[in-house]
Amino acid sequence: MKTALIFGSSGLIGSNILNILINDTRYDKILLFVRTKPNINNSKIEIIDTDFSNLDLIKEKIKGDDCFFCIGTTHKDTPDKIEYRRIEYELPVNLAKIAKFNSVKNFIYVSSIGANANSSSTYLKNKGQAEEELKQIGFSKLSIVRPSFLIGNRETFRIGEFLGIPIMKFLSLFFFGSLQKYSPIRVEKVARAMIKIASEKYSQITFLSDKLEELGKKL
Repeated sequence: MKTALIFGSSGLIGSNILNILINDTRYDKILLFVRTKPNINNSKIEIIDTDFSNLDLIKEKIKGDDCFFCIGTTHKDTPDKIEYRRIEYELPVNLAKIAKFNSVKNFIYVSSIGANANSSSTYLKNKGQAEEELKQIGFSKLSIVRPSFLIGNRETFRIGEFLGIPIMKFLSLFFFGSLQKYSPIRVEKVARAMIKIASEKYSQITFLSDKLEELGKKL
């Protein structure tokens, strides 16, 4: 039996991963690292009150088998450039280093389509630089997922997705070959794909959206 660690369990991807893992018999324990205690009552779940600005307080708790990192923010929600950089780049890297020190073997990181350490986009640059740092940590298994536009019910409204997803859905009708990675993808498929990636062996590290679509059809 395995222990899963989830960072970002209240978000779109993280909440779907949690819902699946609750019913997954391969996991007997799920650690949720959260700022605000969720209204969840399940014997498999342990809730860890987390101050993400002081990871030393929780480093002894970051122990288990599969660590799912699903935390992310936007410029709108985090306008301060230093704080934005801390969440998008420093947080996944520092948490991963603690996880590796605590012998967590499997780290699954939610990045983004187009992530590039040299991108002119701050968002894509942070994701790309975080990816490069994670590759240097030395996990037994590191998996980087790069979903395209996510289709799902967010608690918060995002104008970019509201306008962009219908357009991308239409354009994706004409996507073939390598362009398929840009097609919008349902969040449930991303979550299922991440759990499958965590549980099986693959030769690749980075999984683009078209591969997530394939893997996320069923567990």
